[in-house]
Amino acid sequence: MVTIYDIAKKANVSAMTVSRVINHSDKISEQTRKKVEAVIKELNYIPNSSARSLVSKKTKILSLMITDISNPFFTSVARGAEDKALQMGYQLLLCNSDENIEKESKYIDMLISTGSDGVLLAPASDSSKKNIRKLTKHNIPFVLIDRYIEDLRCDQVLSDNETTTRKLMEHLIEQGHRRIAIINGPLDVATSRERHQAYCDTLHLHGLPINQKWIHQSPFFQDSDVSSKIKKLLQLPVSERPTAIFATSNFLGLNTVKALKKFDIKVPEEIAVVCYDEVPNYTENELFLTAAEQPSYDFGYMGAQMLIERIEKTSPENPRKIVLPADFHIRASSLYKMNE
Repeated sequence: MVTIYDIAKKANVSAMTVSRVINHSDKISEQTRKKVEAVIKELNYIPNSSARSLVSKKTKILSLMITDISNPFFTSVARGAEDKALQMGYQLLLCNSDENIEKESKYIDMLISTGSDGVLLAPASDSSKKNIRKLTKHNIPFVLIDRYIEDLRCDQVLSDNETTTRKLMEHLIEQGHRRIAIINGPLDVATSRERHQAYCDTLHLHGLPINQKWIHQSPFFQDSDVSSKIKKLLQLPVSERPTAIFATSNFLGLNTVKALKKFDIKVPEEIAVVCYDEVPNYTENELFLTAAEQPSYDFGYMGAQMLIERIEKTSPENPRKIVLPADFHIRASSLYKMNE
């Protein structure tokens, strides 16, 4: 294994000089720096990050904790976070909690023990607060993305759930729909609660009924079976059956359409569907589902920048919150005018 002493000998400099080059010190001449860097490249030397962190107290490693790596939204979040991390001289470690509090807790324990400089986190649920407090206890900076936790002072990058939900709902209302159901995620997740509240507020604003029989929850996962929820909606009397469904995530939207087709319900002629967030390449290359597309890459990119600023103490003292708007894609799944 090549060491800094090997580099020093071949470059005819001291080991301290090699160390300064590796750690980007400005206390050496440009000529010496180039000479040492040439030897480092020639000998294919890889610095020992663990040893360096003992001196600097920094690992230059960020951790990204997401809830479902199979979701294209979080895949894009990870890409954004990685790009910004590398740009700022950091590496990114990816953790996937699977919406599971215990798994999230174990990952956080691991991140604390290995010395991650900071954590970019999409909380599994409100119960994540106890896990996040462990980061605070160990003075590890963190930034929340996509989901927030009540009464937790920290930087956040969030979606504009209220405006986005209202626009999706008002699109359905403009199409003539008066009975609109919601297939939502668990209500112990902040995004689910905000979208539920915006759903109710929009119906109330337009003088439309809120029927508890139209309100259902289901896990956010790709394989979540919403068939039982759809079946309950279809078993309602015709005068009470919804003519449109608002699904609060991409996978819930996809699975809603699949379930409706399973029960031979035509979309959008019999029931229209809109969903929160986009799913690429989901219907044999035919764009079908009306969706509000979040700038997922920006969640990761901007979140990583805020986190690095916290680590390097270049951010304002008070917590910051960025709320990102969505782009709307009106497609066939909701383009059918009701006559009622």
